[in-house]
Amino acid sequence: MDTPKTSLSRRRMLTIAMGGAATVALPAPAWAVTDQRPGAVRPPTLTGGDHQVAKRVSAERALQHLKVLSLGIGPRIGGTRSEKIAADYIAGVLDLLGYHVTLQPFPVADKFLAQLDSPRGLPKDLIWQAGASPHAALDTRVRGEVVDVKAGTAADYPADVTGKIVLVDYTLADRETQVATAVAQGAAAVIFLPVDLVEPRRASAFSPQLPGLAENPAPIPVVGVAQAQKHRLRELLAAGRLKLTVKTTAHRGLTSHNVIADSRRTTTGKVVMVSAHYDSVIGSPGANDDGSGTVLNLELARALRGLRTEAPLRFALWGSEEQGLIGSRYYVAQLPQEERDRIVCVYQNDMVATSWDPATRYWLLSFTGLANRATDEVAAAAVRLGYDPRISPVTLRGSSDHQSFQEVGIAAANFSWRGEASPALLEPPYHSPEDTIAKNISLERLQVSLELIGSAAYATALKP
Repeated sequence: MDTPKTSLSRRRMLTIAMGGAATVALPAPAWAVTDQRPGAVRPPTLTGGDHQVAKRVSAERALQHLKVLSLGIGPRIGGTRSEKIAADYIAGVLDLLGYHVTLQPFPVADKFLAQLDSPRGLPKDLIWQAGASPHAALDTRVRGEVVDVKAGTAADYPADVTGKIVLVDYTLADRETQVATAVAQGAAAVIFLPVDLVEPRRASAFSPQLPGLAENPAPIPVVGVAQAQKHRLRELLAAGRLKLTVKTTAHRGLTSHNVIADSRRTTTGKVVMVSAHYDSVIGSPGANDDGSGTVLNLELARALRGLRTEAPLRFALWGSEEQGLIGSRYYVAQLPQEERDRIVCVYQNDMVATSWDPATRYWLLSFTGLANRATDEVAAAAVRLGYDPRISPVTLRGSSDHQSFQEVGIAAANFSWRGEASPALLEPPYHSPEDTIAKNISLERLQVSLELIGSAAYATALKP
């Protein structure tokens, strides 16, 4: 494998990480290797390998990488420049650790993004990226006073909105009529506001599809914001006059990348994989989804690199997972059968550090619903660490990159902190501008995830 050149120097990486240190302060895990962990039912009974892992891994160290991804880079949309900067950063870290690293490119669909700003500035606890409609004005910037026209019918408009930016409650059945009304009224741009979801779910930013305007796009920008942005905009407007700048950008001809890192070059024998996806959805800085899984990989790559193993470890960070597991499916499709047969199992980590209080269960998720080497090893590690009551049974669920491997018969599973009753109980900041380090990251849960996956992966690599 060829080692890529990173577009962020090591000094620049550290500058970004330390720059975020002043803005985020999280309570650090504080237990010794042999202590009973918070939430565990008994003191640990560690193997020698577990002890080696537990004394090496550090959620606080992983946090420095998360600051780069979530604070320094922000939303990492598949195929865009921000995702490539993240890929280069990840590759650079793994290269510095001595791994054999390659970037695997693959094509992805065009993306249409928007950025909101204000002359007075917008609240900094949210990021203000949104989605842009591909069927409206792109690669343009407009500025204007904001007017809330609610449902967006002609009767909802005040006397004159010429040159103003209108907030419109998005209605799927009426969306094209809502845009046509805004154009007829002389509005400069439309900001669609999503319907609130039932808590704990909150609506994400979106690129409004206007298929009826595909041949004749709207002459003004049309963007879709997230639920959190919607409520903040209305609060700001209620507090006084609000002026916004709306910028839309079309990203075309895109290439996304997987980052693959091997602990040693081998062409035969078994391989143990640890993975996560590093991209995020529109409008989300992706701290937990899946910055947390990404930095778990980086920290385990550091902690395990000096330990003897029978099988080499391979760390894989997938691009464009949020668009339909595109990166991991591309990777699997390119593997000859003999290479697939080498993989003992895949430990996929997706959302492993949420601070949401009800996310008390650590889920073992299998696309087939059946146990395999990955689920067995994590369940066994949980027993040794005293966490077994907090671990779910093996549960049927896809929707992350383990699915790409299980579809072709490779043992894999996804591991994640979620609500007690169901893996569908995801934290409120999921896929939203509120998926930030400050609002959605627990270093304690990240530390437990590091110990569970690290112990399981190391045990597998010792006896593949």
